[in-house]
Amino acid sequence: MNVMQPVDRVRGAVHDKERHESGHKHVSGTAEYIDDIPEPAGTLHGYLGLSQRAHAEILSVDFEAVRNSPGVVGVLTAEDIPGENDISPAHKHDDPVFAAGKVEFHGQPIFAVIATSREAARRAAAKVKIDYRDLPHVTDVLEAAAANYPLVIDPLKLERGDIDAGFAKAKNTVSGEMRIGGQDHFYLEGQISFAIPGEDDEVTVFSSTQHPSETQLMVAHVLGVPSNAVTVNIRRMGGGFGGKETQANLFAAVAAVAARKYRRAIKVRPDRDDDMTATGKRHDFHVDYKVGFDDDGRIEAVDAVFAARCGFSADLSGPVTDRALFHADNCYFYPNVRLRSRPLKTNTVSNTAFRGFGGPQGMVGGERMVEDVAYALGKDPLEIRKLNFYGGEGRNLTPYHQTVEDNIIGRIIEELEVSSDYAARRQAAIAFNRESPVIKRGIALTPVKFGISFTKTEYNQAGALVHVYTDGSIQLNHGGTEMGQGLYTKVAQVVADEFQVDLDHIKVTATSTGKVPNTSATAASSGSDLNGMAAANACQQIKERLVRFAAERYGVGEADIAFEPNTVRIGAERIAFADLIKAAYAARVQLSAAGFYKTPKIHWSRAEGRGRPFYYFAYGASCSEVSVDTLTGEYQVERTDIIHDVGKSLNPALDLGQVEGAFVQGMGWLTTEELWWDAKGRLRTHAPSTYKIPLASDRPRVFNVRLAEWSINREETIRRSKAVGEPPFMLGISVLEAISMAAASVADYRIPPRIDAPATPERVLMAVERLRAARAG
Repeated sequence: MNVMQPVDRVRGAVHDKERHESGHKHVSGTAEYIDDIPEPAGTLHGYLGLSQRAHAEILSVDFEAVRNSPGVVGVLTAEDIPGENDISPAHKHDDPVFAAGKVEFHGQPIFAVIATSREAARRAAAKVKIDYRDLPHVTDVLEAAAANYPLVIDPLKLERGDIDAGFAKAKNTVSGEMRIGGQDHFYLEGQISFAIPGEDDEVTVFSSTQHPSETQLMVAHVLGVPSNAVTVNIRRMGGGFGGKETQANLFAAVAAVAARKYRRAIKVRPDRDDDMTATGKRHDFHVDYKVGFDDDGRIEAVDAVFAARCGFSADLSGPVTDRALFHADNCYFYPNVRLRSRPLKTNTVSNTAFRGFGGPQGMVGGERMVEDVAYALGKDPLEIRKLNFYGGEGRNLTPYHQTVEDNIIGRIIEELEVSSDYAARRQAAIAFNRESPVIKRGIALTPVKFGISFTKTEYNQAGALVHVYTDGSIQLNHGGTEMGQGLYTKVAQVVADEFQVDLDHIKVTATSTGKVPNTSATAASSGSDLNGMAAANACQQIKERLVRFAAERYGVGEADIAFEPNTVRIGAERIAFADLIKAAYAARVQLSAAGFYKTPKIHWSRAEGRGRPFYYFAYGASCSEVSVDTLTGEYQVERTDIIHDVGKSLNPALDLGQVEGAFVQGMGWLTTEELWWDAKGRLRTHAPSTYKIPLASDRPRVFNVRLAEWSINREETIRRSKAVGEPPFMLGISVLEAISMAAASVADYRIPPRIDAPATPERVLMAVERLRAARAG
């Protein structure tokens, strides 16, 4: 046995501030995305032909000019699909690859041109001649409700307590409504798929997808082949944010159909304009609410309806609108509550998953109710928030009947109040507003409680594949996808920690349905939770075999064997990890394992509206201060302070980046990012020139972000960490609330400002003028 001296710890194990495994490649331009993959000789390119009507019958289509265009090899329509012309993730058969006979939104794909170059395909697609017979169309959610448009999926109702008795008991009531806008994903890498035909009915698809297994299933359905004939690979995405959970399926299906028909490699990549036009967004909502409360501001009853613009098909609107209801309580206990969803069909692209998955819209609605209570009583909204926090026995049951067992919001708020100097700064803002006739300041401190798990229980499972090679190097594969969030790095750190080897011994390979089957989407903030545990399970299987082998080989008890940094202690001696692996291989010990994990404790009955849909909650809070020009409605975020809960962080550096990025993206959703359709049903905000994401200059001038380092997940998650992808997105609500306070100052804070989201400068200015007029009247 080779004797080795012990070292303190491995490099890059869990809890270390390790760099993103591809970070250096991102900044140097060497990271390979799908469009960088070398194209086989003869590769063809596809481009979609999109509807120019919002709702119409297709009377005739003339492809003559298209087919006669230079470089065109062929045109695909619904008739060319060998299997099923449907890619509906809800399995409602309402989402065709190509429209046939009728179009239901402006930008719906009708055909695809296949040509020798992307430019040739794009130019040819514009030459089609289509005759339509226009039908009535509706793009707005309230117009859809007024026109009795159908629901795309059955609504949900959450109810607890006695709503009528609650309102009867309440000394005060306030009713209102709010519009909450949608959001485009604006990933840096657009939608793209690259399909290569194989033998017989096989096809390999490189797809920028967050859900390889679903893309595999959809491609198989469209081709009319079993799933085992389709392999989907994805090494990395240039951003996803939910926009590549279901929306990638269209482009993968078109590429695969063309690859099968022409027996050539096919790439499909739309322009940014067409990408934004043809793919779904965050759902925009209209919230109609009534709140009953006592003279202190303690909420007695809540009754609210959350209506959503879902688009022409179901897509993921069911679970998205469900999650909106799950988060309408945020951190607050409602003794008597009734929450209802209304997922309405509209003649717009089907809306889909987006970071937070409906939770942000529900939370904004809940915060608006709290704000209204505060203004009705003339109190600081933070006072009303703290008064209504979930508490002990009798005040810890959610509207969906899950008990809040891990509540730490009180400590987070208390710490942030002190570190941000909230009370003194609020008084300073009020004093400033008394003296400043034009520029007004506002400050708000808002909490976040976000449930972690897929509400579709079966999705809460994951697989991983770990190989240990004879030189001691390790290859890791799992079902999670990397879209810049650092999932590959975190799971590799888990493997390094399990084997107690340095992180540079681990290589993570591209996510592939050919290695780990039947995976869930990398969504619902579950990537590290699920895949980290599955990888750990695979490592533990291999370690158990190695321990049994070493005990027999060296004549010691299994309890006397331990994995230490880059070594294995066997009794009183130590052997290099790689040397033990060589010896195990020689003894024919299996050095590969497939790991598996399923989330415990969760259950949910949608029909009953009760259960435990979430394994645990992640918490956070943000305090933002703004300056608003009341003559123009323009504003600047002066300062933001954040404390966010990630449990025992797997990688504090990555988690801090996720919190910072999520806040800015959430702030953008609530301030500058506005989707707008014209009277003809055309999306007019379909490019960077018309759709405004936050710039570097929009970030808070002072930005203080820290993790709640004392937090440890009470549930047995991977190394007691908590999810970080979605929860910090809702920290941006503090900016909207701060803008509201600044606007309210023009009416001495006596009238609820009720600014719809996004709070664009135009909306802020209109709110200011409305408040001034109300004060004067």
